[in-house]
Amino acid sequence: MTKTLTSDNIVEQIEKLPENMKLKVSDFVKTLITGKPKGVKGISLLQFEGAISGNDLELMSNAIKDGCEKVDANEW
Repeated sequence: MTKTLTSDNIVEQIEKLPENMKLKVSDFVKTLITGKPKGVKGISLLQFEGAISGNDLELMSNAIKDGCEKVDANEW
């Protein structure tokens, strides 16, 4: 498949999307080009500090330790 055919295919698919999804595609493409993901500065997240109780944080931490720190060599 040539570059032109690939571009044409992408354009055809994008044209089928609603406007709000086209904007998301545009943002994603900009991220690919610039290499800078769209996001927020960490300091702006401080407003959420304390939103999750300490007990819930401990439960989440334990679930991560129990489920994510094991390697199953036979998984594949």
